[in-house]
Amino acid sequence: MTLLKDTATVGGMTLISRVLGFVRDILLAAILGAGPVADAFVVAFRFPNLFRRLFAEGAFNAAFVPLFAKRLEENGLDSARRFAEESLAVLLTSLIVFTLVVEIFMPAVVMVLAPGFVEDRQKFELTVLFTRIALPYLLFMSLTALYSGLLNSLGKFAAAAAAPALLNVVLITSLLVVAPLLATAGHALVYGVIVAGVLQFLSLVWAAARAGYALRLRRPRLTPAVRRLIRLGVPGALSGGITQINIVIGTMIASMESGAASFLYYAERVYQLPLGIIGIAMGVVLLPSIARQLRAGREAEAHASQNRALELSMLLTLPAAAALLAIPMIVVMVLFEHGAFDHESARATAKALGAFAAGLPAFVSIKVFSPGFFAREDTKTPMIYAAISVAVNVVLSLILFTQIGFLGIPIATTLASWVNAVLLGVKLQKLGYFKVDARLKERLPRILIASILMGVGLHWAVGAVLPLVPDLPVAQMLVLGGLVLGGLAVYGGLALALGAARLEDVRGLFSKSSPIK
Repeated sequence: MTLLKDTATVGGMTLISRVLGFVRDILLAAILGAGPVADAFVVAFRFPNLFRRLFAEGAFNAAFVPLFAKRLEENGLDSARRFAEESLAVLLTSLIVFTLVVEIFMPAVVMVLAPGFVEDRQKFELTVLFTRIALPYLLFMSLTALYSGLLNSLGKFAAAAAAPALLNVVLITSLLVVAPLLATAGHALVYGVIVAGVLQFLSLVWAAARAGYALRLRRPRLTPAVRRLIRLGVPGALSGGITQINIVIGTMIASMESGAASFLYYAERVYQLPLGIIGIAMGVVLLPSIARQLRAGREAEAHASQNRALELSMLLTLPAAAALLAIPMIVVMVLFEHGAFDHESARATAKALGAFAAGLPAFVSIKVFSPGFFAREDTKTPMIYAAISVAVNVVLSLILFTQIGFLGIPIATTLASWVNAVLLGVKLQKLGYFKVDARLKERLPRILIASILMGVGLHWAVGAVLPLVPDLPVAQMLVLGGLVLGGLAVYGGLALALGAARLEDVRGLFSKSSPIK
């Protein structure tokens, strides 16, 4: 199966999940708006969700996948299974202890997560309650991450990629069915988070069993293999989840301005769509691919995979970034400006979306560059650069927040992500882990030009058309649909005309004769 096919599998499942996520967030915006209950839920969900991202996209992709692949390649199925069971036992024990400790000290945790809520006692207590209810989600999702890493290492990507859709299905049901029965819709949502975590975990256990990899629970022991996993996993979690860490820092600072946490949350949900479909999907598929190639001594194929992954990622990411920079307002209006979410909230969210969009290529590049280190069992280097990125984000966020308010936070996050992406790319080349080939050098500038021209065209079109559109949701939705389709057509034509992409390349990527054609 080719790199593109695997990425398409993960990206397609992610697209389904993100579309359901948009439905969830449209309902959330209409029912809760950007008020105190919404702010409390955003912070409460952010904490366990951060750990989900750290484990699912960080530690277990960074550490577990290369080690599991190595066991599988060198020692066979039984050895790999034993390593997975040993890892499961230690992980489960650690998570239970961690969850109990955090539940006890939750007020202190919320004071760190949302210091601005302390002055509003009602909002603070509601956030503490919501976070306590939602916290066990991280236990189930961390276990789910282990099963995801196992299945991904076996080349079975569909089940792990489909699992997140269950979260959105459960939360949509919570909003529509359960919310009227409870004190607030926020209560229904946090209870739904727990139910979704259990369902996702069970779905992956079932998928692993079907693949012949049912794991039994062993007595937790720090074996040499598990110690190695921990040594790689801790820095891998920090470096792999750097975007989420920066977003959590932004949420902490945003808590000092009313409604700001919600504005950032809704903006994040929009730009996470292309990030999930392209960047995260590419990173998930690229890591086991490179790890297998390196284990087999096929260094040239690993370099080719890295080049094609970056090329394909930028071919899809740069136009998405240009479009979100060109037309953020109508995107937010169509998705969220309903019910309790008013026009001023939409304007604020659109500003944040534009700032995040400028960092989208950097967010994706981090996901593409990191596997080059992780596949070689080097999680320390990305962790160092992640720490630098966090430091840059904190300093810039605090400075810009005092000058321009909440908008300074996404700007800081974007700049910090560019710092991280550049450091990773330069270091990869210096170490000889990534050699830019002639095709990539030729294609990237052309992709950039095609994206800029498409963005300029979209900006002109929305400025000319939007004033003529009636203030009706259906009319605005039709305009947005037309802009999206028109932008895709223009970009596709420009990409082919400028040589940024060729039809035979796309056909070659689907060929079974080579994983990197």
